[in-house]
Amino acid sequence: MKIIASNFKTNHTRKSTLQFCENLEKFIAKNQTQNQSFPHQIMIFPPQSALLENRFKSFQVGAQNAYPTKNGSYTGEIGLEQLEEFGIQTLLIGHSERREILKESQEFCAEKFRFFSQLGFRICYCIGESQEIKQQGIEAVLEFLESEFEGINLNSPDLIVAYEPIWAIGSGVSASLEEITQIHTRLKQKLGKIPLLYGGSVKPQNVREILSLNGVDGVLIGSASWEISSFCQILDNSIDLRSKE
Repeated sequence: MKIIASNFKTNHTRKSTLQFCENLEKFIAKNQTQNQSFPHQIMIFPPQSALLENRFKSFQVGAQNAYPTKNGSYTGEIGLEQLEEFGIQTLLIGHSERREILKESQEFCAEKFRFFSQLGFRICYCIGESQEIKQQGIEAVLEFLESEFEGINLNSPDLIVAYEPIWAIGSGVSASLEEITQIHTRLKQKLGKIPLLYGGSVKPQNVREILSLNGVDGVLIGSASWEISSFCQILDNSIDLRSKE
């Protein structure tokens, strides 16, 4: 079973998110039978103001970010108390936009990971290198990715890792199949059975090829997943794919 996740980033309102999710539920129901469930695990990460109650039958609603606290004086943040109101137990941590734009350190990413993993959250933990590091070669890339695991408990039972090369995010240019295979093969040696997703300009036209690669257990999708028609096309193009044992 593959994992297909949509990160809305700062897009969609509460109203449009609800419409998106209701249409997604209908699509999934249409594409499963009484004897066979939908072949993928699906996660949707709307912006904080558009969080919905995690009540959908066919997919999980998660949060793009949270502060490692139950509640408190952290202006602009949400904590455990707010997530609990929506029944949310799935969380993105370490996305490159939070690291690069909002200057979240590895230490802070690890702090958030420790707090929420101890509470049983399913965490999609993001790693990825810049174009500058990529140009230094594969060993430099792997060394950098290794540094992004500092403080992260790889024995956490609900951990998912998403490899998203920063230079591919939002650029429209995905890593080549060879590049994805090379990095995922090396990462899998470290991660073992931990699900490993690829992210970075995934779209309907390339999702099937990417999901067919050894070591790719799913995808984390940005802009190509913001329109329900495009996201359903992604699902449709990969509906008969299952994780390789």
